Amino acid sequence: MQAGHRGRHGKVKSLVFRHFPCILYILFRTSSRKGCLLNEIIGQKLSEQLRERIEDRIITGVYRPGMRLDETELAAFFGVSRTPIREALIQLASTGVIEMRPRRGAVVAQVAPDRLQEMFDVMAELEAMCASLTARTISDGERRELIAAHQACQTALKENDPDTYYRVNEAFHQTLYRLSHNGFLAEQALALQRRLRPFRRLQLRMPGRMASSFGEHSEVLEAILAGNPAGAADCLRSHVCMQGDRFANLLALIESESAVA
Repeated sequence: MQAGHRGRHGKVKSLVFRHFPCILYILFRTSSRKGCLLNEIIGQKLSEQLRERIEDRIITGVYRPGMRLDETELAAFFGVSRTPIREALIQLASTGVIEMRPRRGAVVAQVAPDRLQEMFDVMAELEAMCASLTARTISDGERRELIAAHQACQTALKENDPDTYYRVNEAFHQTLYRLSHNGFLAEQALALQRRLRPFRRLQLRMPGRMASSFGEHSEVLEAILAGNPAGAADCLRSHVCMQGDRFANLLALIESESAVA
């Protein structure tokens, strides 16, 4: 018995040593991939955080239209390397918040009030179409998904957390884009949503805007769940559209933030 056991043990030992380089290679590749993936995830989160912080400073007028954003200076200010700063600037450039110019690098974009008004008008129509299509085709599973997105907004509102509310509010709108089941429409809506991101975030700083935003979401949701495409479109169009006093208040807030900066 002992001889047989030693024989089997010897065969196993021989196999291990024979294939040891392969085993080491597999372990190395696996751990390396996990490490790279972890670094990638951490890097993505850092660049997104930096994008938001740079975006905040643009909104509040610290970085004014036409101002050059130097990667080295930003890296020193935020205490990070240039790589996540560069990634954050690329994200901002993709949404039009900044422009990448030859020999100047990243420059804060200038958006005229008339142009901003036009963008909000188009955003309102794109989202109205999304709401209408969603109301026509929504399934039971999608109903639950949309209700869950709405409840996340309610939680943030109850906690009086505007930063979280902004994120879950954005997710609620993106859910509507996806549930429209029109890929091209969803792409266009998402692209313009990203372009308007700094201004829509700024809106939530208006007194009472967070609560009114949630109330408007409730009306949109009610119309969709009732299978009312026209009602859903009207509610969402009204929710997004910046006309009259609402637009004047937004411009005033932009000016006041810039003056404080």
